[in-house]
Amino acid sequence: MLSVLITGGARRVGAAIAELLARRKANHIILHANRSVGEARRLSAKLRNLGARKVSVLSADLSRHPQVSRLGRDAFRLEPSLNAVVFNASVYEETPFGGVREQDWDRHLDINLKSVFFLAQQLGPAMKKKNGGRMVLIGDWAGLRPYAQYIPYCLSKTGILYLTQALAKALAPEVAVNAVLPGPVLLPPDFTGREIQLVRQATLLKKLGTPEAVAKAVRFFLEEADFSTGAWLTVDGGRLIA
Repeated sequence: MLSVLITGGARRVGAAIAELLARRKANHIILHANRSVGEARRLSAKLRNLGARKVSVLSADLSRHPQVSRLGRDAFRLEPSLNAVVFNASVYEETPFGGVREQDWDRHLDINLKSVFFLAQQLGPAMKKKNGGRMVLIGDWAGLRPYAQYIPYCLSKTGILYLTQALAKALAPEVAVNAVLPGPVLLPPDFTGREIQLVRQATLLKKLGTPEAVAKAVRFFLEEADFSTGAWLTVDGGRLIA
């Protein structure tokens, strides 16, 4: 049965992933949150009602390496049979070129990429020694087609693409590692109606995605894909190739 740690699991895409896995009767869902611990605790009750046998909440600031290490230890303490990890936590902030500060660079790389590597390095070998498992990294189609105003973010997501393949090699054959690359799913709240329409029309399917669509792709890698590792799956309505 699935026992999974979801980083950034309290809100948005992370919450959608947790809810879908709860409906699939997951054995244990461990929600990681930082500033959204209250939301994670409220979500945990819903997940139990949806069918999850057990739900736990862990707090950690992924920009701080000691807290990343503690998160890994606490996850295995709560669930010694942990067999799945979804690396969903991410920061996405506009950083106009010419005004990028060192702290902007460090914040995006530390949370979006560095924490993923070190948490995977901590959890992966232990999973290999047990019964293996699955890891899913949440990337972004912008890791392949970057935005000029979001360079640190886009670079961090480019790193996720190749980290996925490196981890797949390092953890084979016991642990499969794949990535899901969402496209236009949750747009900035200050987007105007016209901006939203432009984004919609830029996809081949002429529509926006949903957190639930991303969650379905994650579930595929966790539960069904038995001959995939090191793969990238775009969930972008064809935006990448439009």
